[in-house]
Amino acid sequence: MDSEAQRRFAQMLHHRTKSLAPGAPLAPEIITAATYHCPDVDNIAYIYGRASTPTWDVLEAQLAILEDAPCVAFPSGMAAISAALFATLGGGKRLVLPSDGYYVSRLLSQDFLASFGVEVVEIPTLQMEHFDYSGAAVVLIETPSNPGLDVCDIALIAAKVHAAGGVLIADNTTMTPLLQRPLDHGADIVVAADTKAPAGHSDVLFGHVSTRDATLLARLREWRRLSGAVPGSFEAWLVHRGVETLEVRLERMCASAMEIATRLSAHPRVKNTRYPGLSQDPSHVTAKRQMSGFGFLIGFELEDRARAEAFLTACPYIAQATSFGSTHSSAERRARWGDAVPEGFIRLSVGIEPRDVLWAAIEAALDQT
Repeated sequence: MDSEAQRRFAQMLHHRTKSLAPGAPLAPEIITAATYHCPDVDNIAYIYGRASTPTWDVLEAQLAILEDAPCVAFPSGMAAISAALFATLGGGKRLVLPSDGYYVSRLLSQDFLASFGVEVVEIPTLQMEHFDYSGAAVVLIETPSNPGLDVCDIALIAAKVHAAGGVLIADNTTMTPLLQRPLDHGADIVVAADTKAPAGHSDVLFGHVSTRDATLLARLREWRRLSGAVPGSFEAWLVHRGVETLEVRLERMCASAMEIATRLSAHPRVKNTRYPGLSQDPSHVTAKRQMSGFGFLIGFELEDRARAEAFLTACPYIAQATSFGSTHSSAERRARWGDAVPEGFIRLSVGIEPRDVLWAAIEAALDQT
């Protein structure tokens, strides 16, 4: 994490301090009210819980410091992605998104946006830099891609999309604003699933959208109000608490991931290890230029489906789960969801377990399969 990110994180930890009255709790309050006292509606911050709540506001202020941009909170990462897409698209417009990115974004586009008259174009992440965006109203990128961990140049794509008159949305779930800042590289909107590393404990669904464009920001907030895609106050409180330890968790997770990826790449039963921090990784050069860290996700292949399943079953310190970014390491065989990856491909999310203990368990499981 670079010095600017460190400064912002310190600022974020104390973002409420100056506003606290003597005796006020350091932790934000959980305000669950759906309705508020409003004898009139002029100059009242809170009227109805679908429009705004004090607990959302505290979390959005916290996330805005990390993003260096206003944020709008949503009840899940997909709610955030949906808001960004529905707020910027309409019938007859063209959407370009990665064919190798998060599959639910593709399903939403294919099953719903296309039925509303949106032209949906899918291309691989590695072709994003070279694609002709003429006629594209919105481009969604995900870098690194999930699950393949391919990286594309955000600034280059932003320049091409803007030259074509389009809006660039960047899904930054895998990196968080501490490791990659797409808005600084020209993206118009950032979406993220705070369910992952920001909350960090596998106990809450959440997401947010950030943008420095006032018109887009107003549209996103209006989408939330009218669609009813609103987060709960307790969930917002959980994310606020989780974000306060994000930096220390990421530091350990990323350091462990670098070491484990290096060891995996040298193991005789492993092939095609993908981690942007490895100097030999195809994404390394671009990742080094636009990231301040390489993340905690690793992709690698075992011989076949049976070997992959046996490895996941044999390793006691890897939870078999479909999410990532939590305190515990987790992994899954991604082909089971229909991703275009080999049957033996595993996406590993490195947690905060002691690195040598975790590696010993991984190595033993590999040797058994």
